[in-house]
Amino acid sequence: MRNLFLFLSRNYIFILFILLEAVCFFLIAQNNSYQNAATLNSTNKVVASVYSTISSVTDYLNLVENNKRLAEENAHLRTLLPASYFDTTVVRNHKVDTIHNLEYSYIEAKIINNSTNRRNNYMTLNKGSDAGIAPEMGVITGHGIIGIIKNVSAHYSTVTSFLHTQSKVSVRFKNNNYNGSMVWDSDNSPTEATVIDIPRHVPFKVGDTLVTTTFSPYYPEGIMVGTVKSFDIDAGSNSYRIILKLSTSFNDVSYVYVVNNLLKNERKQLEEKQKDAARGN
Repeated sequence: MRNLFLFLSRNYIFILFILLEAVCFFLIAQNNSYQNAATLNSTNKVVASVYSTISSVTDYLNLVENNKRLAEENAHLRTLLPASYFDTTVVRNHKVDTIHNLEYSYIEAKIINNSTNRRNNYMTLNKGSDAGIAPEMGVITGHGIIGIIKNVSAHYSTVTSFLHTQSKVSVRFKNNNYNGSMVWDSDNSPTEATVIDIPRHVPFKVGDTLVTTTFSPYYPEGIMVGTVKSFDIDAGSNSYRIILKLSTSFNDVSYVYVVNNLLKNERKQLEEKQKDAARGN
């Protein structure tokens, strides 16, 4: 307090000058229309700039919550897509009974740990069994596939990323339905994959799109996986080796959707019975 009084006593002339200048400006602005309008205009610009800055900061601070809400809304909207339903249309005595049962549901989650520079890459999600996530569920984004759930705890789950040497996904060309297998190995970058088992008579070109097929129980049919970047035929082979530019950016992905195939167990049990019967024969 003593220092404040010392400061005021030493600088009271300058402080008084500033106060008188302020009073003069105020009186000029109040009694002259031009100066009054100019002062109000300048003040409004300053206030508007301050409010704009505050709004920008607030929007930035709310980005996490907004992104989370959008991810939840997208997960709900995905369940409304035709690809999420199983068509059980039946013809009985020339009468068509059309029923569409929900086949896929989606759980939004956020990636809290991710690797892309190893031979076998994994991710960690911020949701687990309490949210309905279980092993062997597929994981996708709005741009493509991510991987498959490996292990689950109550509040977390790990994902075997597609960027894994054991990854293999059934894919097909969007425009002609010819299918093959998409794999990833250490020769590929995190932005590329290799498609094999496409016969050499199949017509396609650079830039063509490939999507998931019904052969996979983990992903809905028609999820984009990438576009053709280049291709060749190995000596002595009848199949193309296609380099695919992945549609998913694994380095900056944040929110994902865990795919719950509601009919997967039924299909798996039936196919196991068929395999057992084949072995018995």
